Amino acid sequence: MAQPFVTIQNVRKSYWRESLEIPVLRNISFDIPTGEFLALMGPSGSGKTTILNLLAGIDRPSEGSIKIGDVEVSRLGEADLSRWRSLHVGFIFQFYNLMPVLTAFENVELPLLLTKLSKAERKKQVETALSIVGLEDRIHHYPNQLSGGQEQRVAIARAIVTDPDLLLADEPTGDLDRVSAESVMDLLSRLNKEYKKTIVMVTHDPRAAEKANVIRHLEKGELENGNNR
Repeated sequence: MAQPFVTIQNVRKSYWRESLEIPVLRNISFDIPTGEFLALMGPSGSGKTTILNLLAGIDRPSEGSIKIGDVEVSRLGEADLSRWRSLHVGFIFQFYNLMPVLTAFENVELPLLLTKLSKAERKKQVETALSIVGLEDRIHHYPNQLSGGQEQRVAIARAIVTDPDLLLADEPTGDLDRVSAESVMDLLSRLNKEYKKTIVMVTHDPRAAEKANVIRHLEKGELENGNNR
């Protein structure tokens, strides 16, 4: 049995609208083993994306703790949290979030500009990431010269270029046609199986969720038991 890589313990999250408290997550506790591919499903507003944001350190829990590896990220200060995130987390968005004025190479290189790598070292890592996602022949193309599926692959290459421990994917196939969606999901499955990446994915798509090892459902901020595949 793999050791827990992520431990979420007694996490509550609320937002405030003036004096009104709006609970989003209600006492969530679960572990994610190293190398797991977890799909989170549930209706809109159930708290799925909030969990991703908490795991990435983009948001903080109102109560409870989140430990990833040997780091309790919920207790890190902003500077340490930003440094930790840049090294250990890759985020994949539904709408790619690519810079339209940059080439595929330049978009993927962006996270590396915050590191101390030399230009030659950055070039090697970018080319490796684009090769893994099958876009070595599109390295100098701009986003408007790529299909939606290719844009998402560039976004995945950007997410993995720093070799993070944890990949977080928020509706990665939500803006894609069926063929492109299947291709992207095959890539995520390969990153999990061949490269041993721990992946947490939010999705509404049952076909996408089928690629995960475990599917868990959120309902009104509460987590139901997972289904191993």
